[in-house]
Amino acid sequence: MGTKYSAICGSLVALVTPMTSDGAIEWDIFRKLIDWHIEQGTDGLVIMGSTGETATISTDDHIELIRVSVEHAAGRIPIIGGTGANSTSEAIELTRAAQKVGVAACLSVVPYYNKPTQAGIYQHFRAVVEAGDGPVILYDVPSRTITSMTVETILALFEVDGVVGLKDATGDIGRANELLHRLPPSFSIYSGDDATAAALILMGAKGNISVTANILPTRMHELCTAALAGDLATVRSLSRRMAAINQALFIESNPIPVKWAMARMGLIPEGMRLPLTPLSAQYVDTVTSAMGDAGIRLHSPGPGFDLIDPPPARRSPASQ
Repeated sequence: MGTKYSAICGSLVALVTPMTSDGAIEWDIFRKLIDWHIEQGTDGLVIMGSTGETATISTDDHIELIRVSVEHAAGRIPIIGGTGANSTSEAIELTRAAQKVGVAACLSVVPYYNKPTQAGIYQHFRAVVEAGDGPVILYDVPSRTITSMTVETILALFEVDGVVGLKDATGDIGRANELLHRLPPSFSIYSGDDATAAALILMGAKGNISVTANILPTRMHELCTAALAGDLATVRSLSRRMAAINQALFIESNPIPVKWAMARMGLIPEGMRLPLTPLSAQYVDTVTSAMGDAGIRLHSPGPGFDLIDPPPARRSPASQ
């Protein structure tokens, strides 16, 4: 394949899919979110990941969301298409479709529910990558897939032409450190865990594929930029302000809390698809308090928000 991949560094937002109360996709708001993230300094967008509710999106709409994002972004920001599936043939279909519309890379998750062996995981990813014609980032999130890749499986997959990186959502800093030590810098590791993202970037990861950045895009961009530059003082300051919200956004299954927060900020309507349900009343105060700690002041009544403690002035992402 001879794949060349120019690593995307910094804050990559795992974008939500805005929906009405009956679960219909809000296409105009989806486009507005892309514009907003570009304005706020986000470094890349991941479309149709877990946060985008990919499990409840039809194949046609899945492909259309990726196509629309590439078309609307028009080269202003890199688009990574989530194209994983627990069926290898479906993952191949989605990957080919995303590559055809011009994504910067595809993000492919460890097959869920099937509980494949490590040999099965290796063969699955190899088949997906070799059937396509573009870079693929592996996605390890055992909290959703049950099965996780071992270090040895990841090292073996690095040898497959077209595999260019890993989204590590394990939160396991020790394993990530081993991977960073054993893999060359050309292999891009991204955090998939907001709470440990800054630490992972300081150790050598390229960036963070973030849920929190859906509501704090500029601040997450600043945090990733500071970590890439080794600016420990800024990393500590921003990490402390974001600690509570990073935890609160996972108080129930993602994207329930972040969609609730975005609706209160006036960014999206409050809609999602079953089996996900709106944020439980018992967690409303927790999420609201965490948003306040992060500097988000909600307007009441009516939608709208502003930052009571604006982040530092934006800087260009550190090159790596």
